[in-house]
Amino acid sequence: MIQKHIPVLLDAVLDALGDISGRSVVDCTFGAGGYSRAFLERGANVIAFDRDPNVVADANVLAAEYGDRFTFVPRPFSALADLDVVVDAIVFDLGISSMQIDVPERGFSFRADAPLDMRMSADGMTAAELIQSTDVAQLARIFADYGDVKKAAAVARAVKQAAPQTTFQLRDLIYNPRDVAPVFQALRIAVNDEMGELERALAVVPQHLKCGGRCLCVTFHSLEDRIVKNTFRKWTTPLGDPRMPVVATAPFAAMRAVVPSEAELKHNPRARSAHMRGVIKSC
Repeated sequence: MIQKHIPVLLDAVLDALGDISGRSVVDCTFGAGGYSRAFLERGANVIAFDRDPNVVADANVLAAEYGDRFTFVPRPFSALADLDVVVDAIVFDLGISSMQIDVPERGFSFRADAPLDMRMSADGMTAAELIQSTDVAQLARIFADYGDVKKAAAVARAVKQAAPQTTFQLRDLIYNPRDVAPVFQALRIAVNDEMGELERALAVVPQHLKCGGRCLCVTFHSLEDRIVKNTFRKWTTPLGDPRMPVVATAPFAAMRAVVPSEAELKHNPRARSAHMRGVIKSC
């Protein structure tokens, strides 16, 4: 059964953005369109990015409803570098969406048997192809860095030798059941170069924000949260030194970090690891 996607920390994001009527907002992770719709309902003009071809139908619905106030860009959010405008806000809702997890043929989940794909787009190597083209040492680093798998080398050797082609074949190779989800997560991150995408996109955020513009990031994984936190720290302290206090000459001011409330967690358990961080551009 496909679970309806519930945008995580949406109320917190809207509170952090403030009045966006008539303002321009980039939604870097369109997904099911929950954030974009909320921004449009509050009067914003929205540019949305997403590399997943399966979301185009939802994007077309918003385009028909809101006309030229909504623009969809069917590319990964690192293509923010090619955006030739300066906007009032840039928002990232990172990680994987419910629609991707809950559609078995996408190969993201070990709860149903399917080809070992895991691509968020229709391009690039599948997870099965990545396993075939990666040596054991590299595979072990992927499992350790992106999944915190304790016996990553042993798992990598087993996976490389078996060369699984389906989700169940991969699942059944992993001796410790606690390692199954981390291994799947690690492969997904590697297949989609999620950390590289985030670093490339954040690098160009400052040049695309107006004075007083805001960048908000909702993260779900400790590695992506660390990238966001460290990047924002560099922007909000002199010379990027975290030991120095924030001063008026810093290019950005930090906003208070937010985690889901108990009420949101009860309504949407998939929000449990979420953090929202934000900065405001100084001028």
